Amino acid sequence: MSDRPIKEFKEYHLTVPSEDADGMRLDKYIATCLEKISRTKIQKAIDKDYVTVNGKSEKSSYNIEAGDEIDIRIPIPEPPEAKPQKLDLDIVFEDNDLLIVNKEAGMVVHPAYGNWDGTLVNGLMWHTNEELSNTDKDTVRPGIVHRLDKDTSGILVVAKNDETHRILSKYFRTKDIERNYWAIIWGTPDKEKGTITGNIGRNPNDRKNMTVLPGDKGKEAVTHYEVLEYFDHLTLVKVRLETGRTHQIRVHFANEHHWVFGDQQYGGDAVRYGPNTGSRKQMFQNLMGTLQRQCLHAKTLGFEHPSTGEMVEFDSPLPDDFAHVLQMLQQNCKPTL
Repeated sequence: MSDRPIKEFKEYHLTVPSEDADGMRLDKYIATCLEKISRTKIQKAIDKDYVTVNGKSEKSSYNIEAGDEIDIRIPIPEPPEAKPQKLDLDIVFEDNDLLIVNKEAGMVVHPAYGNWDGTLVNGLMWHTNEELSNTDKDTVRPGIVHRLDKDTSGILVVAKNDETHRILSKYFRTKDIERNYWAIIWGTPDKEKGTITGNIGRNPNDRKNMTVLPGDKGKEAVTHYEVLEYFDHLTLVKVRLETGRTHQIRVHFANEHHWVFGDQQYGGDAVRYGPNTGSRKQMFQNLMGTLQRQCLHAKTLGFEHPSTGEMVEFDSPLPDDFAHVLQMLQQNCKPTL
């Protein structure tokens, strides 16, 4: 299941109730019950005899029956250890306690499956000679207090020691940190200023995506926005995060039918409003082809410095690709309001 060493397993036990005994495949049934584990990972566990039914190994195609006792062991690979790499980082500010980094689009923040090197953490380890916080003895995320999506550009704070990490983490928990993003979204919000709410969690139909979940499922998420500029069927907005859920801005706006422009994962890479023909269609295709990501940028970050107590704020200029899209909209998409 992984080339990395496996030292431990996460174990589960399921008893099939009569109402679920409809001949469903073993792998599908387990995936339905264990929503956080992909069906592919479950199939690999079954192939390696890490899954038994009534004490016996079965194939993924086994049809479950009422009363079946299913024992599951999902391997937990030992995490790799991040290594320093000399990378070109944009360090906005640095002192003995923290760094402010302007992350470029396309850079992953820390090593994870499929991206074991070339990440921001690798570059930070080289830059600081590995002098980064490591409160949980985490081998892949030293210094990382918060994250940005791979294809979201902008500003991040990084802790260089454990005490700074503790204080900054508390700021994020207690919402004593100001985070503002700029985004270009499809359509026009009903209000110039507003708040989007809705709990966010894994999409049960597509585990790679997040979604707004009904009721009390998922985690609370609150997104505030303010319109900065209107265009023809698009809007430039400033977004302030009250919570920091995975893909929060992208998911919340997509749920409101205001997809972030260019967002390939959540549907912003199609013409969502206005004519989808002729030169207009071609212009958007060209812009998205150049952009190759969501038009979302972490613009400012403000907080009380953990050591000095001084209020500090940092601003990140729009990267060239975002600025180009904005300029083209200003020149070619005058608002119809």
